Amino acid sequence: MSRFSLLLGGDLTVTPRLRAQLAGSRVLAADSGIAHAAALGLEPELWVGDFDSSDAELQALMARVPRESFPPEKDSTDGELAVDLALARGATELVLVGAFGGPRADHASLHMTMALRLSEAGTKVLLTSGDQEGVPLPVGSHRFDYAEQTLFSVLGFTDLTVSITGARWPLDHRAVPFGSSLTLSNFVSGSLSVELHSGRALLVAHPRD
Repeated sequence: MSRFSLLLGGDLTVTPRLRAQLAGSRVLAADSGIAHAAALGLEPELWVGDFDSSDAELQALMARVPRESFPPEKDSTDGELAVDLALARGATELVLVGAFGGPRADHASLHMTMALRLSEAGTKVLLTSGDQEGVPLPVGSHRFDYAEQTLFSVLGFTDLTVSITGARWPLDHRAVPFGSSLTLSNFVSGSLSVELHSGRALLVAHPRD
């Protein structure tokens, strides 16, 4: 496995769990996401983007990091460019750091749908802001290591059929219409397992670090 951590421009809370998830990975930064590098004690091997979200002070501070510049008028976000470059460098696993929150709700939404697309193509993906993380759920069974009482939701991007065990509110082959809140705001109770029988979904959890 070749794991790359991509620093994006969303929110970040540095936790021991997050540090463990990043350990040993190669690091790329997308535009303003490089602001997270100092808090994490990381130095990216490449800084990509159009740099319209990085002020002069940040650019001077990170001047030693190699850059790949793109014009502002382009067909991809800086985060998607970073994903493409990581895949071109051999990434088989991606950690999208700062994937949630931030000033752009459209970017956070893109990160979730992009993670589903990447997962379906065979790339393992974790989205995280430290205090919140997301994991795509391909059809099949998935087990998680979250502690008791961890808050989690299964976000459906289509109609779903899903089973959930090890939760306060389990489900057994339950049909969940697209747009339903049925699988939101559950809590771990035991060893959490989610089996997606049909549909496209992503698990979002708030780890108790």
